[in-house]
Amino acid sequence: MPRYLTMIRIDEQNAPAEGPSPELMERMGALIEEATKSGVMLETAGLTPTSAGTRVTWSGGKITCTDGPFTESKEVIGGYAILQAKDKAEAVEWTKRFLRTHEECWTMTIEVREIEEG
Repeated sequence: MPRYLTMIRIDEQNAPAEGPSPELMERMGALIEEATKSGVMLETAGLTPTSAGTRVTWSGGKITCTDGPFTESKEVIGGYAILQAKDKAEAVEWTKRFLRTHEECWTMTIEVREIEEG
């Protein structure tokens, strides 16, 4: 069965300052548990803010490192999941269910891409 990487993009500037609510964490936890038990969820995690990150760039034959935060970015990857699904449609459906666990104050985009094997 194919595997899919879902990249959760958020706008750090407009995310709730207090972070996820306890109710959101509960709903998300229940969905992740269901997806894990069904064999769809292989791995998931949130990421630290861009202020704790470093971008490493290769350009013109040189490497440069830039420490965060990355204020020029409107959306940043705030988390990811690796799903194993029968097809892309199933991976997208699980992704929609994940988005629906969030309150309306959240603005997120999740990119779903198949992982190339071999």
